[in-house]
Amino acid sequence: MDNKQQKFLGLESKFLPADKKSLVIGSIIATIIAITPYLFTLYDSVPQEQVWDTFLFTYNSGYFENANIAMWVITGKAVPLLLVLIWFFTCRHWWYHAILVPIAMYIYQIIVVFYDDLYLDKFQVIYMIPIMAIVIPSIYLIRAQISNRINDVSKSLEELEEEFKITPKKFWDKVKQYF
Repeated sequence: MDNKQQKFLGLESKFLPADKKSLVIGSIIATIIAITPYLFTLYDSVPQEQVWDTFLFTYNSGYFENANIAMWVITGKAVPLLLVLIWFFTCRHWWYHAILVPIAMYIYQIIVVFYDDLYLDKFQVIYMIPIMAIVIPSIYLIRAQISNRINDVSKSLEELEEEFKITPKKFWDKVKQYF
């Protein structure tokens, strides 16, 4: 048996970054994900007082009566929101629009934390209905189109996902796609 090295055939893998820019962006995203436990414990550095004074701002905890507890609640919402946003902007599946629903839920929960002294509607799902009214039917229609094409054409599911996938070139192009 010969133990020969495999020769490079010049094929480009779809899983490896093609350029230096995507390697840098991937490294930044991986670093952010790796430091999320630290980000979640940032509330430990906040004093256990009603009013928290820094050189940038003054925060009055109001409803929570303790700035430390208020920041604990905020980091409990902001860190998962950060992870879901990373997932949304890096997801390559046809169903990635469904991730907009938990993003909207976390944003609403953070807004409620800041305005907890005010009366907000206790039926929080009402604010989610417009987002779900757009996302759920669009996902169903995309799934129905994929199902029809699988039945009509002899393509694999991966080939159809590639056909339906919208891949903007830049991060801001992906953001602009929704506005």
